[in-house]
Amino acid sequence: VLPLRRRDFWIILLTCILFCIFLFSRAKGGILTNYLFQFARILAFCFLGEVCHAVLPLPVPASVYGLVLLLLALNFRLIRLEDVKEVGVFLTGIFPLLFVPAAAGVMELWAEMGEMLLPIIIAIIPVTVLVMVTAGKTTQALTSRKKNKETAANDGIAE
Repeated sequence: VLPLRRRDFWIILLTCILFCIFLFSRAKGGILTNYLFQFARILAFCFLGEVCHAVLPLPVPASVYGLVLLLLALNFRLIRLEDVKEVGVFLTGIFPLLFVPAAAGVMELWAEMGEMLLPIIIAIIPVTVLVMVTAGKTTQALTSRKKNKETAANDGIAE
């Protein structure tokens, strides 16, 4: 059994209640209500990821568990895409803002990182190039496959 403080107990209890209410309700309300319900659904999967991270003895971050659980729920149609799409688009739009605290933490540790600057640069540059090349090749492959399908569909219509 995990040692729980009183505050942790209340946070878990509140999250479980919100999870039950918001995940399974399909209430139609105003735009604010809609966004709150969508955000609560995403938070519910974040919480489930935290639970999996605490219970499973694997070195996987809780956020990865949460994303995988959300993906599975979408694939098995436990939640519809419309139930999380608008807030998901909003959250991906503000990603740079979410990284500001991490960047501030790096700036705070700049003195300690100064002596490790060369190894950090040596590690970052090839990985960045690898990610850019992989993303570019994947995009090219998917785009060409889509064009081939469209061409085949147009050829079938023309005949």
